[in-house]
Amino acid sequence: MTDDTATDRTEAAGAPVPLATTAERIADLRERHREAVTEKEARAKEKQGAKGKMTARERIERFVDQGSFVEFDAYVRHRTTAFGMESNRPFGDAVVTGIGTVHGRRVAVYAQDFTTFGGSLGEVAGEKITKIQDYAMKVGVPIVGMLDSGGARIQEGVVALGKYGEIFKRNTAASGVIPQISIVMGPAAGGAVYSPALTDFVVMVDKSSHMFVTGPDVIKTVTGEEVGFEELGGGRAHNTVSGVSHYLAADEDDALDYVRALLAYLPDNNQSEVPAYDHTAERVVSDADRRLNTIIPDSPNQPYDVLAIIETLMDDREFLEVQPLYAPNIVIGFGRLEGRTIGVIANQPNQMAGTLNIEAGEKAARFVRFCDAFSIPILTIVDVPGYLPGTDQEWSGVIRRGAKLLYAYAEATVPMVTVITRKAYGGAYIVMGSKQLGADINIAWPSAEIAVMGGQGAVNILYRNEIKQAEADGHDVAEVRSRLASEYTYNVASPFLAAERGELDGIIEPAETRVMITRAFRALRTKRVQRPERKHGNIPM
Repeated sequence: MTDDTATDRTEAAGAPVPLATTAERIADLRERHREAVTEKEARAKEKQGAKGKMTARERIERFVDQGSFVEFDAYVRHRTTAFGMESNRPFGDAVVTGIGTVHGRRVAVYAQDFTTFGGSLGEVAGEKITKIQDYAMKVGVPIVGMLDSGGARIQEGVVALGKYGEIFKRNTAASGVIPQISIVMGPAAGGAVYSPALTDFVVMVDKSSHMFVTGPDVIKTVTGEEVGFEELGGGRAHNTVSGVSHYLAADEDDALDYVRALLAYLPDNNQSEVPAYDHTAERVVSDADRRLNTIIPDSPNQPYDVLAIIETLMDDREFLEVQPLYAPNIVIGFGRLEGRTIGVIANQPNQMAGTLNIEAGEKAARFVRFCDAFSIPILTIVDVPGYLPGTDQEWSGVIRRGAKLLYAYAEATVPMVTVITRKAYGGAYIVMGSKQLGADINIAWPSAEIAVMGGQGAVNILYRNEIKQAEADGHDVAEVRSRLASEYTYNVASPFLAAERGELDGIIEPAETRVMITRAFRALRTKRVQRPERKHGNIPM
């Protein structure tokens, strides 16, 4: 109890009276608890309920297993005297922190309280957050932050800014050690946005959460540009345009449910095994597996939904997609094989033909690095015709930024299995979990095409003279081009040629994929890789 009057109370006359008996001290504790929790929560419910929002404590209680939350520092109070703050010192300040369980596993959690000083971060609120961060690191458990704050507390000046710096430093120290998840459930402005940006996953609530470094008013003053809160930094903007957020929740309940589901796939820390649930996988090909034999269209230009493949391969057809609205030409997320978590990365042919671009590469690269940091095996499903061409991509740095995915795969030491379903052309083939970058087991379907480029592009280079001659002779140029492209694909791009050279470990019927990759990951569970000692690499940022 940090209040310097904790050992005495004041009578109506104003003289402090020492608390002499245990009964008096217990009564004093109950009175303080009533003020710090019961009455404060009642006022918060009234304010937040009018906005259709939950209070900080309600969010935590809704998130953790029932009755499991143990609160820390409910009685701390700020020490600021500037601007009349000494007359308003609520218990607990503007954040609720503590420990609870989710699915029976421990999780550290904090939730900013917008009803207290607008959720602003001052010295004491910052101390509470850094304390729970330190606790999470010390015991090795995930930490979940629920953000709803107006930013740094103006009355506390540089002290408040300093606490942000301490939080950011701990975010960085915890990166790759414990899972860090941010749920933005209101505003997060200015420096406040960098803590969630440093965490592993960010969830935003549609139409009620906002993130931006400079707000609409500042932008209008400086640049003259007029933009609204939602357009500038709303959940939809950060899920579809910027890629800052990993999931757009319909409401607060949806956000909390998504994070609960996400935690079920994640280990407690980087020294823990991935969660393993009881599950007896079918060891034979099922009817659902056989449907994969017909999923690839006969036309190489016809799209299909790769999610149908992923769901067929996962236990109970359950797949938790991450960042579904951003760079939809690549799919990332978590599933299970034999009850054990794996990360999945797959090109999406029904979006931009599955081509790689800057956004898709960065999205996948960060996911690969997360999985590698927490020893989560990676399954890569490849159907990629190449990189998206264009001056916009080149001028925006596709060389540097596209290399991030290459770097991530090459650096990863977790078990990696790659399945090529159809196209695997050029540099995109190399980048998508190729044998050369360190994948352990690479297999292909008979429909796979592995080459420097697709047949149509190759024909324009290799057979330009034949095509000119066919045109001069009055032949059907389209028919000639198609025939030559087919010959090229058969003679150069066939997966059997790659298998002959050991670039593939096998070619299988699509129906056999689930059984095959299950056996592959089972065989790779004891994989160990030693890297040269170094401080850290220099990823192309």
